[in-house]
Formats: sequence, structure tokens, C-alpha cells
Amino acid sequence: MKTPHLLYANEHGEVMDHPDLLAVGRTASYITDVPDEEWIPLPSGASLTWLPGTRAIGANETTGEFEAVGSEAYAVGALLPQGFTRLLLPGYVKRPNDDTTLPLFGYTAVGWQDGEIYVAAHPTDEPGPWDPSLIEERDVESAVQSMLAAHPENRLFEHLSSCALSYGCMTAKNTFVGGIEGALPVSSSCNAGCVGCISEQPDDAPFPSPQTRLNFRPSVDDIVEVMLSHVSRNPQAIVSFGQGCEGEPTTRFVDIVRSIRQFREKTQDGFVNINTNAGLTHGIKAIVDAGLDLMRVSTISAIDCHYNAYYRPRGYTLENVAESLSYAAEVGVYTSINYLVFPGVTDREEEVEAMVEFLRTNHVRLVQMRNLNIDAEYYLSKIPPARGDLLGMRSVIDIFKSEVPGLTVGSYSHVPA
Repeated sequence: MKTPHLLYANEHGEVMDHPDLLAVGRTASYITDVPDEEWIPLPSGASLTWLPGTRAIGANETTGEFEAVGSEAYAVGALLPQGFTRLLLPGYVKRPNDDTTLPLFGYTAVGWQDGEIYVAAHPTDEPGPWDPSLIEERDVESAVQSMLAAHPENRLFEHLSSCALSYGCMTAKNTFVGGIEGALPVSSSCNAGCVGCISEQPDDAPFPSPQTRLNFRPSVDDIVEVMLSHVSRNPQAIVSFGQGCEGEPTTRFVDIVRSIRQFREKTQDGFVNINTNAGLTHGIKAIVDAGLDLMRVSTISAIDCHYNAYYRPRGYTLENVAESLSYAAEVGVYTSINYLVFPGVTDREEEVEAMVEFLRTNHVRLVQMRNLNIDAEYYLSKIPPARGDLLGMRSVIDIFKSEVPGLTVGSYSHVPA
């Protein structure tokens, strides 16, 4: 296809296409052309947003030179649904003397061609199970009301109702409508201070948390009730500890162990998953031994200095994370990493080499490519500078598939075949 034209926004957030400038992308701090094969039509469930505090950049259709649009033009990006990996950020620069830090979203390069919006992205997984447009809000509201009426004393259902209705969390919605993966948040505390945490930021952070963290300790009885309710409607469903509205679930590993055991005393249906940073290795081992089926470990790098700069771990190291993954894999848990990816960082040569070795050594079965939601300048200021060449995000996916035997690359948790 031809390179699409630039989309930009005015100061009111109204989006329009530029008649003379072509869309470009950004990788780390660098503006770049987007290869034609990396443009795909805007996926179902995606949305557009303008980027405050930015100047939109495009390529002159005649000369190919990069140009900033007029002073009142702002960059526009797409927010992708599950199943799609961002290949490039929108082309933009920050405005001089404007210290605006972008909200915690994963902005993707967009363009306009022949009446259609295109994005610089790759379809890494089947989007259907996580397409938000397939769930009617009125159905969610009805399901929430019915569940709360059936379980009036369960504080966990009450909490998840707010996640589903106020924040639009798909996993919370699934808990009520019977989708594949249901939410089980359990912990208000954490053993990390992630730079891009979506549920808790310090008072002096340059951006607010987009979600409110769980502020109570769900009882084992409430947890088990949610688990049983979910798998009773779908025997192949996943119940997942570790959600965006909580801290690190393994800080409550004793109660998680009790919950899994009580759940398994009543049914062998469904799959028990934990989304975790896996730093609390003794807690992970106890949870694995209780009957865990799936484990997804959040990571951003297999290089210590980068990992530490982002996660700011408290009392654990990347070595503990590796030990947790290896232990789980050895006893048959289906392990994956929730890989927070960012164009211009994830595809650094040294990052790819380290991650390939990490995946091989720890017998990871699945890499879930998850677009990191963060302001580029803020993120880049927190992590070590690049040492090697940039390989491109498509190359990262291809290298993982070719260099790690038996590895699947996707975007979300899968039930093992």
C-alpha cells in the first residue's frame, strides 16, 4: 500500500488528515519512516487519542523530509486492543517549555489513506476473545446486578463491579459475563515500585494512576466463591490472581494457597493462573505446589540495570524471578512472560540477546507482547541508554520464534493444548 497521510489534532482534540504530509513513526527518540508492510487497518476495538504537549511530525510527500505541522497541531495516536503489538510510536516531538507528561497509554503511529485509518502494528494474537466491542455495556450492567444480588456479602464481587463498570476492565467484565479469564485481585501491597504502575503512584509523580488500587483483604471464602462462580459457567475458564487494580498477589501467598486448595476440593474444572512479578520465590513455590496451572510473569527486560530501573524491586532481584519461572516450569506449570514492550527499547540488540537467553534458560512457553503504557521521554530518562543497534519490533518477534525452541508469541494468557 502507499504510505498513508498524517493524522493530527487541533487544540480541541479534533482529528484531521494533512493534505501534504505523510505519516511517520517514532522509535525511542528518533523519527522514522514506517515500512509499507507495517501498516495495517485500524483494528476493531482500537481508539484514537491526541497527545497533549506535542507537535505532530510528518514527511513531506515530495522531498521526504520530516516537518513539524503548524504550532496549533498536536500528534495523534491509536490505542490498540489486545492481540496487536505496536511497532512504532506516533511521530512527534515535545513542545518547548511544555512539561506535560502524557497519560499512561500505549500510543501507536497512525495514518489516513483512502478513507481508512491505518496503524503501525502487528497482529500477534487472535483478538476475538478480548475485543471489547463484542460485549454490550448493558449486558455487563445486567450481569453485575445479578451477581451482586446473588452474592450480597462478597466484597470481592463488589470491588470488581466498579472495575467492570467504571474502568472498563475486560478481565473484571469477564468475571460477570462468563468470559474466558476472570479477575481475582487479592493484595493491596507490593514489593516493587514500578515507574509505570497503573494503580499506585507517589504524590509527586508527573501523572496520576488511571485506576484505584484494592484497599481491603478479600477473605479466602470470598475468593473461592468468585473462582467457583466463574468456572461453573465455563469449565475451561481461567481464574487469575494478580490484576491491574492490586499490588503483588504473592504478598498474600498463604491465602492464595488456601484458596486454590479449597477450590480444588470442590472442582477440577478451570485453570488457576497468577499474574506476578515472581520476585517472592518462596511464595511462588508454595502457590505452585498448591496446584497452580498457569503463571504469567511481568518483565520489561532480562538486563538487571534496566529491570531494576523500571520495577524498582524491594527485597528481590531478577535472579529470583528466573528461579521462580524455572521452578514452575519444572513441575509442569504453563509459564509465560507479560513482556512490556516499547519501540526503540525492546528491539535494542542487547535487549533481544539477553531476553532470548532468559527465555531459553527458564523454559518459558509463551511470550505475551504487551504494549508499555508510558510517556516516552519519562521512560527513556529512567532507563540505561542503548548500547547496540535497533533491530525493529517485527524482528524481535521473528527472532523469538526462531531462536527459542517451542516458544509461542502472543498477546494474552492461553489455555495449554
